[in-house]
Amino acid sequence: MLSLPIYDRTGAEVGKYEVDPAQLAPRISKQLLHDAVVMYQNNLRQGSAKTKTRSEVSGSSKKMYRQKGTGNARAGSRRSGVRRGGGHIHARQPRDWSYRLPRKALQLATRMALASRLTDAEVTLIDQLAFEQPKTRDAAAMLKALKLGGTSVLVAVPSYDLNVYKSLRNLDGVSVAPITELNALSVLSPKRLLMTTSALDAIVKLRSGAAAE
Repeated sequence: MLSLPIYDRTGAEVGKYEVDPAQLAPRISKQLLHDAVVMYQNNLRQGSAKTKTRSEVSGSSKKMYRQKGTGNARAGSRRSGVRRGGGHIHARQPRDWSYRLPRKALQLATRMALASRLTDAEVTLIDQLAFEQPKTRDAAAMLKALKLGGTSVLVAVPSYDLNVYKSLRNLDGVSVAPITELNALSVLSPKRLLMTTSALDAIVKLRSGAAAE
């Protein structure tokens, strides 16, 4: 059981939060986390790399000179891959890199990633996170008070909040996501996680409900 401090927007400790990482994931599989992260990274690839084969470059396909008697090495088309301006021998072609792991495996990987960050004390809890209007300056001051300034941070909130999103989106290295959109890559990529207590409550509740089923 972990006892995490809860802070307010000024960086003052206002309470404690008791959580057991085993509630999210009984164990942490590095192999599953690796497989999930690689899948998400592959799915981000555009797959638009393209180079021309010898059939696609411009130039005559006529034999450059006769086979024998010239003293030169034998040569065919000037579009050959061994000649300057010729086509690529193993040309790159557009391809779809995406694939999908089983849904339950990805859900488990997300919970493992969260449990890992909790165990490593890389999660900061805040009692509440709300802005009356979008204010990047106030958001930056809050992160500085929580000692999260100048580092990559994922802010996890219970649900989408327009003012919170607009206040944080322009800060370098800061991303915002509701808990329903978290995945292993988004959780493991930043150096720190900032979560509201209600967001962590919702994650634990979702896990408890899934276990009960």
